[in-house]
Parts: sequence; structure tokens; C-alpha cells
Amino acid sequence: MNEQHGASWATAIQATLHCLTGCAIGEVLGMVLGTAFGLHNAATVVLSIVLAFVFGYGLTMRGVLKSGLGPAAAFKVALAADTVSIAVMELIDNTVVVAIPGAMDAGLASFLFWLSLALSLAIAFVVTVPVNKWMIGRGLGHAKVHAHHHH
Repeated sequence: MNEQHGASWATAIQATLHCLTGCAIGEVLGMVLGTAFGLHNAATVVLSIVLAFVFGYGLTMRGVLKSGLGPAAAFKVALAADTVSIAVMELIDNTVVVAIPGAMDAGLASFLFWLSLALSLAIAFVVTVPVNKWMIGRGLGHAKVHAHHHH
């Protein structure tokens, strides 16, 4: 990938789908646990964000560890590769869910809850793709992972 010409949209989409996978696992698990345990909405959002970072970094580390890096080095690669992407995705998807009237209080059996969560992740994906494209084109973000493995 030539930094002067930027990253392709396909590369940015692939990187964002990777990020979305970890974020979605953490986000859904956090919302389900927070709702099931009757946590306050703010606590549920915080739990979802923490789990999104854990699963996002974990998925990246899994691939990088296979390349032979040790856990500490793999964690550094994950931090460099995914922090901005996950942060943007979490900012957008949590803002959307919180902004939809009644979504956070709808409960796990509610169509509104699941529709809001799916919509928030879709919007977050669309917003995050250009961020990742810009970063990868400058050798940042997910470009750091490609030095260690290929998807």
C-alpha cells in the first residue's frame, strides 16, 4: 500500500468490518448484560464500551499472536491498530442508541431495543470507514496489523 496514494476503500471496509466484529460482540454483550442485570443506562453504556474495546483488541491480538509476537508486543500492535477505530465506532453507536427515544429502556424482548442496536452499529460502520481509510493511507491504524499478518 503506497501511503502517498492512500488506502483503497476495500481495505478500509475490511479493516472496519474487523473492528465492527469486536465492537458488536462487546456492544451487544454489554447491552444484554446491563439490561438483564437492571443496570442504569449510563452503567450499561460504559460496560458496552469497555467490552467493545476488550473484544476489539482481543480479535486483533489473536491474529497478531499467530505471527509469533509475544502478548505484550501483540497488545501494543492492537492498541496502535484499533484504538481510534473502536473509539469512533463506540462514540457513534452509543450516541445513536441513547438518542433513540426509549431504546435503552425497551428491554431485551423488545424489537425497538434490537433495531436500535443494529441501526447504531450500521451508522457507526459507515462513519468509521472513511476514518480508517484516512489512517491506513498514512500507515496508521489497521495498517500496523498488516506488518504481522494478512486477513
